[in-house]
Amino acid sequence: MPADFAARSVLAATALLALGSLTACEEQIASAPYLAAFNEPEILRAEDAGAPPNARPGSCWGRHVTPAVVETVSEQIMVQPPEVLADGTVIAPGIFRTETQQRIVQERRELWFETPCAEVWTEDFTASLQRALKVRGLFYGSITAAPDARTRAAIRRYQSAEGLDSAILSLESARRLGLVAVPREE
Repeated sequence: MPADFAARSVLAATALLALGSLTACEEQIASAPYLAAFNEPEILRAEDAGAPPNARPGSCWGRHVTPAVVETVSEQIMVQPPEVLADGTVIAPGIFRTETQQRIVQERRELWFETPCAEVWTEDFTASLQRALKVRGLFYGSITAAPDARTRAAIRRYQSAEGLDSAILSLESARRLGLVAVPREE
């Protein structure tokens, strides 16, 4: 039994060390300035430069850009045919050149969508969002009330099922989750 206990202790210590290393890596990645664009999605107010045209004053907007899909095709083009005798003997092989062409299979798309503004993102709102996503099996971990990487990943999972592959919460998604009031028709 003592040998079994020692083996379990070593295994537990190794697991704790690995967990600590992962946490340190997550903190380093989150604090790396060159990765800020990946960590924090950009939300623009209607009054900001670069906001979508015809945006309602006071509204906030998220943008999702889908890059173009480019296909590269290479083919061999015969420049000079081979010289072959009647008996099949090759005197001179054929000469080929390679031509490479690129074509756009799918155009770049830019999608603007309305999102809750910064003043809506209180700790209570974020905690409610995390709970709503957790109930749907999309948020993993404990409720922290912080709009962290786990929250953004859960938002992306929720919205991708609706056709929006973005970590920025759309106003429509917030309404479907019951976090933002649906406007009344007058």
